Amino acid sequence: MYQAKKAPRSEFVPIRGLKYHVLVWGNPTPGKVPLVMVHGWMDVAASYQFVVDAFAQDHYVIAPDWRGYGLTESPAADNYWFPDYLADLDFLLDHYSPGAPVNLVGHSMGGNVAMLYSGSRPQRIHRLVNLEGFGMGATRPSQAPTRYAKWMDELKAFHRGELALKPYESVSGVARRLMKTNKRLSQDKADWLAQHWARQDAAGMWRILGDPAHKITNAQLYRVDEVLEIYKSISAPTLAVEAGDDSLSQWWQGKYTLAEYHERLRSVPNVRTALVQDAGHMLHHDQPEQLAKLIENFLAT
Repeated sequence: MYQAKKAPRSEFVPIRGLKYHVLVWGNPTPGKVPLVMVHGWMDVAASYQFVVDAFAQDHYVIAPDWRGYGLTESPAADNYWFPDYLADLDFLLDHYSPGAPVNLVGHSMGGNVAMLYSGSRPQRIHRLVNLEGFGMGATRPSQAPTRYAKWMDELKAFHRGELALKPYESVSGVARRLMKTNKRLSQDKADWLAQHWARQDAAGMWRILGDPAHKITNAQLYRVDEVLEIYKSISAPTLAVEAGDDSLSQWWQGKYTLAEYHERLRSVPNVRTALVQDAGHMLHHDQPEQLAKLIENFLAT
């Protein structure tokens, strides 16, 4: 099994009525900018362990499990609203770095949160790294009626138990599931991740640490015009990192493309792009050494 080189400590922080689980590597040091790393959909903070181990320098790293993921509590609700992630991050920074900006890294959904947060609270971000946080395809007002109907239908399906996540008889089953999703994930890393991605219940079954309510479609449309206005307000130097595999083509089948994403990035005042070769969407698992070097070089400029 993979052996972590830099062991984190677990902390629990009260945020907006929830007990938030946060992994912390290193310690605060005067003059050292905290590095906050936020994970994506159906992932956990421990997912960044491989990148943290690959850093050449010592960093003060703060990585939360988002609400309803990992060891963070789920809210008393049956669906999730994207603005809540921004508010949770704001409260988290109040706790860990109330008087100074941070370096912020976000992957996938976390990358989208990081971009929107950095444009909404530009004074709180020193450097921004977006890892495959592409946003969503553009929507049209005419889609609103069916979007709301779909949301209500999925809520009913959730309450009927139809969105429940599959349990596994063993942690090795969880590891196999991770490797099936990501063909590049090695056995040793999958075995390590599985123990952080799932927990054994009283009946001995291993259950994914993700609230199935996360699967419910957001009722609100994705407004690209609003997103671009937020992008224009990002003042931090920004690094947008992509994997060599084109995830957008796989997901959207031409309805939303890398070219459209690159066009959106033109709204960010100070942005550069980078490519991680031989990697898929989970590039922090596939090529942690490449990614760690990219991040550290960017933060040093």
